[in-house]
Amino acid sequence: MSGRDAVRLDDAELDAFLRENLKVQVATVGLDGTAHLTTLFYVVLDDGRLAFWTYGRSQKIRNLERDPRITCLVEDGTDYFELRGAAVKGTAELVRDPDRIVAIGSAVATRMVGADSFEELGEVGAAEVHRQAAKRVAVIVTPERVSSWDHRKMLEPAAKEG
Repeated sequence: MSGRDAVRLDDAELDAFLRENLKVQVATVGLDGTAHLTTLFYVVLDDGRLAFWTYGRSQKIRNLERDPRITCLVEDGTDYFELRGAAVKGTAELVRDPDRIVAIGSAVATRMVGADSFEELGEVGAAEVHRQAAKRVAVIVTPERVSSWDHRKMLEPAAKEG
């Protein structure tokens, strides 16, 4: 087994990792061909795809309208032997249906504040999501290639020996 294979997350580990983290770094292709990089809050949909919402007039949306290629990075850890991450390269689906935008925005807002359900946000939170939805576009990422790593796995044999 190669070193890369030894630290790769299996499907269950990858799903758990993506669901426990809150922020994703999103790269889109700018007009000049360079990467436009931003950080957003996101959710994992029931089918395992990543989704987020953002302002409809943002640079990332303009870039995705022109070129739907997207790369998303979720990472965690400080020390080298704590580093974990997943890079998702794929295609962005721009969602402009108001009901779907509200659904994704509600899920993102719920995660952002650490609530267990959207109802916990109350009337004020729900009203704010609906107000924001009018200005936003949701994005769903269909993965074409996923790379992952968990450097904590490098310590597992040493821990088993000790």
